[in-house]
Amino acid sequence: MQKTYMPKKSDLTPKWYIVDATDKVLGHLATKIANVLRGKNKPIFAPHVDCGDFVIIINADKVKLTGSKPEKKIYYWHSGFKGGIKSASAKKLFIEKPRKILEEAVKSMLPNNKLKKVFMKKLKIYAGEKHPHEAQQPITLT
Repeated sequence: MQKTYMPKKSDLTPKWYIVDATDKVLGHLATKIANVLRGKNKPIFAPHVDCGDFVIIINADKVKLTGSKPEKKIYYWHSGFKGGIKSASAKKLFIEKPRKILEEAVKSMLPNNKLKKVFMKKLKIYAGEKHPHEAQQPITLT
């Protein structure tokens, strides 16, 4: 009789990947990053276990939006007070907070469960070239 393999914490050794977002399409990039964060690229993937890797994104301010999305795509958030709904177009938000668009895209592609926060802590986004994770010796993700 064959048993199903369940990955354990001792079996998992997370790697660090680095992604250059220069001239990459937002949706395609977010999908690949979400899969690496969850660990779907590994043969020992289990949906209920955190078997993903760390991802560093550099040049988040140079990611590309296709078509008319910069003008037509609207991001909404709420302050928590009555009548406190706020919105901004992707173009405006991209100028003010370039990391926020990429962060929201990856966050929306992760499952809505308790592991979402764990996966998002493994995502490091930087608007420029420099990042403080040289000691982890990240591998370039293609």
